[in-house]
Amino acid sequence: MSMLIKAENLCLGYEGRSVAQDISFEISEGDYLCILGENGAGKSTLVKAVLGLHAPLSGKISFAPGFSNRGIGYLAQQTRIQQSFPASVSEVVMSGMVNRLGRRFRYSRSQKDEAMGNLEKMGLGELRRKSFQELSGGQMQRVLLARALCAAEKVLLLDEPVAGLDPHTSSELYSIVDRLNRGGMTIIMVTHDIHPALNSASHVLYLGAGFFFGKKDEYFDSKPGRRFLKEAGHHD
Repeated sequence: MSMLIKAENLCLGYEGRSVAQDISFEISEGDYLCILGENGAGKSTLVKAVLGLHAPLSGKISFAPGFSNRGIGYLAQQTRIQQSFPASVSEVVMSGMVNRLGRRFRYSRSQKDEAMGNLEKMGLGELRRKSFQELSGGQMQRVLLARALCAAEKVLLLDEPVAGLDPHTSSELYSIVDRLNRGGMTIIMVTHDIHPALNSASHVLYLGAGFFFGKKDEYFDSKPGRRFLKEAGHHD
């Protein structure tokens, strides 16, 4: 499969102070990459660098010809501000199309159809006219995932997508992400949860003591992988 995103010898930090260094990895079409690591290891800073929101202190991130970070659909950690969007569900989903408007001021019929199709993929088509504020936490996250899909050309980047959700709702969201990956969408997921890494990931990027990038099975056979399993309470 062809390479989409490549990071080479990244040093990440703020105001000259490094929080993570010597980071190299490559993401290809169809991959499911889980980014793991301790708090403060640089996961959020890496996300910002991939999205072009924060430049690395050194090293570089490159993209496949014809692809850029503008083609990454991003699902951020849910915040109280997101939860209080004064908009309908359809308006929230459609906002994911903003970068595709170009010089136009209105969404095209095909864009509207695509956005509502993404909402249908989340099983929420019947809620399109409902106020976003009235949704449950799990419904909100699925609406925001539909919004991210509207911006995604080939890649979805999910930052702690099940934070604050109950186990059943989390499992439903993971199933949706798995289905999207099987349909050809490349997934990058930042998570503290061991389950998507064990069950779904093709590759793992671990930030912290004992940096690792490679195939999932190789990670969980490595010293940092076995330590992460133990710390996560997984003893199988």
